[in-house]
Amino acid sequence: MAAAGAEAAAEEEKRLPEGDPESGGDSDDEGDSDSSGDGEDEEKENEAEIQRLEEQLSINAFDYNCHLDLIKLLRQEGELVKLRRARQKMSELFPLTEEIWLDWLKDEIKMASEISEREKVYELFERAVKDYICPEIWLEYAQYSIGGIGQEGGIERVRSIFERALTAVGLHVTKGTALWEAYREFENAILETAQPAPGSIPSPEQQQVLCSQLEKIHTLFRRQLGIPLLDMEASYAEYEEWSEEPIPETTVKNYKKALQQLEKCKPYEEALLGAETPKLAEYQAYIDFEMKAGDPARIQLIYERALAENCLVPDLWARYNQYLDRQLKVKELVLSAHDRAVRNCPWTVGLWIRYLLAMERHRVEHSIISEMFEKALNAGFIQATDYVEIWQAYLDYLRRRVDFTQDSSKELEELRSAFARAVEYLKQEVEERFSESGDPSCTIMQNWARVEARLCNNMQKARELWDNIMTKGNAKYANMWLEYYNLERAHGDTQHCRKALHRAVQCTSDYPEHVCEVLLTLERIEGTLEDWDAAVQKTENRLARVNEQRAKAAEKEAALAKQEEERAEQRKQARAEKKASKKAKKTRAGDKRKADEDDEGEWGQEEELPSKRHRAEGDGVLPEEDMEVETGLFGRSEKPDGPAAPKEKASTSRKDVPKVFHDSSKDKVTVFVSNLSYTMAEPEAKLRELFGSCGEVVEVRAVFNNKGTFRGYCYVQFREEEAARQALGLDRTAVEGRPMFVSPCVDKNKNPDFKVFRYSTTLEKHKLFISGLPFSCTKEELEEVCKAHGNVKDIRLVTNRAGKPKGLAYVEYENEAQASQAVLKMDGLTVKDHVIKVMISNPPLRKLPERPDPSKASLALPRQIYGARGKGRTQLSMMPRALQRQSNPVAKAENGMVQNSPAASSEPPAEPKKMSNADFAKMLLKK
Repeated sequence: MAAAGAEAAAEEEKRLPEGDPESGGDSDDEGDSDSSGDGEDEEKENEAEIQRLEEQLSINAFDYNCHLDLIKLLRQEGELVKLRRARQKMSELFPLTEEIWLDWLKDEIKMASEISEREKVYELFERAVKDYICPEIWLEYAQYSIGGIGQEGGIERVRSIFERALTAVGLHVTKGTALWEAYREFENAILETAQPAPGSIPSPEQQQVLCSQLEKIHTLFRRQLGIPLLDMEASYAEYEEWSEEPIPETTVKNYKKALQQLEKCKPYEEALLGAETPKLAEYQAYIDFEMKAGDPARIQLIYERALAENCLVPDLWARYNQYLDRQLKVKELVLSAHDRAVRNCPWTVGLWIRYLLAMERHRVEHSIISEMFEKALNAGFIQATDYVEIWQAYLDYLRRRVDFTQDSSKELEELRSAFARAVEYLKQEVEERFSESGDPSCTIMQNWARVEARLCNNMQKARELWDNIMTKGNAKYANMWLEYYNLERAHGDTQHCRKALHRAVQCTSDYPEHVCEVLLTLERIEGTLEDWDAAVQKTENRLARVNEQRAKAAEKEAALAKQEEERAEQRKQARAEKKASKKAKKTRAGDKRKADEDDEGEWGQEEELPSKRHRAEGDGVLPEEDMEVETGLFGRSEKPDGPAAPKEKASTSRKDVPKVFHDSSKDKVTVFVSNLSYTMAEPEAKLRELFGSCGEVVEVRAVFNNKGTFRGYCYVQFREEEAARQALGLDRTAVEGRPMFVSPCVDKNKNPDFKVFRYSTTLEKHKLFISGLPFSCTKEELEEVCKAHGNVKDIRLVTNRAGKPKGLAYVEYENEAQASQAVLKMDGLTVKDHVIKVMISNPPLRKLPERPDPSKASLALPRQIYGARGKGRTQLSMMPRALQRQSNPVAKAENGMVQNSPAASSEPPAEPKKMSNADFAKMLLKK
């Protein structure tokens, strides 16, 4: 028999179709002799890797990625028997994804030729549709069943599968239409076969069959038009064209109602389409919307859609199962959802507990519940307390099965056996793994004792259990003794109560006063004089010892605190001495430096005063020719001339930098060019040549710093305004490896909110945003990938200021449908070993900085502004006298424009407004 089985397995492996790239067969015989050596080496490497993966799974069967790698290799090698076995093992442990199921089904469909083999494929489809609600699998199932239409009952089987598919995913807003259309096409094909031959008159039986078939198609159209689905208008138009009779008023009414509902659903569908995985927030918003609508079928479907993309989120499973438990209460549906939940998230103890409760609620057999509990114990929880919780849930279930009116029963013995096993399991298995039992308070043993005392009237067993509890390190806690005391008061006798309290007084260390008070209360009510005296003496002695221990502990703590204070004082003194030493050294160095400066002031041949001082001391406003001259877009500006000459040392270290003047009246014929390379040689000549294609260039004003180095931006002035507009089209043109930025020349003093961004920052349904691209990916390579899903109008690779790619891109299609199709097909695609993410372009809103209200400037302190080196050691509100005498601020140069100052006033200057630290800092920065 074994030999026959091996031969059958070998025969099955031989039946894999050669030349199928998915099965690893050779598709081209030419060149086999050239690559046979490489093929053999690769085959040996694959065999070794398969063996390694199988060994790894024998150690840890829950390694999900290891299962995937093994299946991929076996499929590549074409080993069908091992491949089936690997897929079977994985499906027993985990629900398989849509892609894995489709690959498995396609492989099996290729092999199925006989009726018995087709039945196995049907069984496989039944397993696949239970894991997740996937429209693609249901559609594949229905189409495969059409191939068996010639068998007995084939038509009814196909219809049954289509009806189940519509129940499962027919309400899917974006993918449900495909199933409805496939079902109608099938019924139309049946209608064609029922048509009589041309020229013949149909018999009454044939006429009845035709009418019945037509009514089936009418019914499908009417059912579909009453459901909110994408492209409803096309379905309605198709029905109008197909139907020879006018559409019934009821159908039109339902269609309009469905359209209204579709409009409400569209924002949520668009949010899902444009969101990035895992889309939890978008799905939760959609679920909340459907919950308010209250349609159970739609609520179930949106939950299933969310879980298909977030199958490893335990909270989502918990919310779904809670909804099913409380609202639908359908046994098959509820238990299936719970089973999928624990298979997806086996590490979550809460899901297992809910599953056990659901099985009990739906009267599942005891053997099945016990089997499920054993699976939970082997699920590999991540905390010791999880095992305590699952044991407690199972023990609660067993306790509810017991009839305590009988002295003994099979269920009661099973409960006691389970309690004993739980205690032993936590002591050995859990403690060995986590170095703790997870149940330090022995809650399971406490519950066991309560069951024995209250329900079984077995106080002797309860006392034994409590004695065991106290020996596990719980005797020092007052609450444990009082719990036992309360149990004795309720179900025991006074003698054991007194004995327990005497032991508690002796052993308790956390709250001995409370235990002593309970003992005295007991003796006051029920005890004799001798009992009272003994209790008083025992409590007094115990409290005296406790107070003595506490006093010693307080003394020890005070001594430690004093030592710590002394050490802190020593450290403080050492730091003060060190600081004083540094200060003394700094003072000596400062005295020497001051003497040198005094000598220079007395004997030096030149003297310099700060240029800002001279500007402040001038009478009135500076004339226009003495205004600041721009040396950069946001850079520092200086006066061309001043009354004070700079030091020779400073002047000789600088080159003669040509001054750049800007006439703001020429802004309309001028563009601002930035992000150019600092090392660009002769920028005027190069840019004049570059912008010459737009029109006649009057002047190119490049901006240099004080050392004569090009600062990477300039102004290009044209003869005509139209040329300046054409020049804006050169924005982002690569110049010496960097994208050149070209923007209008705008005075930001007059337009502070002006921003130049040539791309849309809102939702664009026909445009895709792609992330995760390899940096080496070119525009042509990306276009080759994208054009398979529609007509690509434009592709933009996002780069940084240096022209380096950022792994991002925007792809524009002709319409929304092509973009949506591309998202579904390309999201998760691998490009040069990089998995890309694709979504509809919907950039997040940019947070604009809040601008202070000038009218409220006197009511609130302005935001502190610091210099380029950050906050100084002090931020004193001090104003130099020279600045206080300044009547009007110097004109500001920003973005290449100098603002003309108002004419000097002959009136005496008004009293200067008091300025804060922030205002003072702003003024200095403007200089």
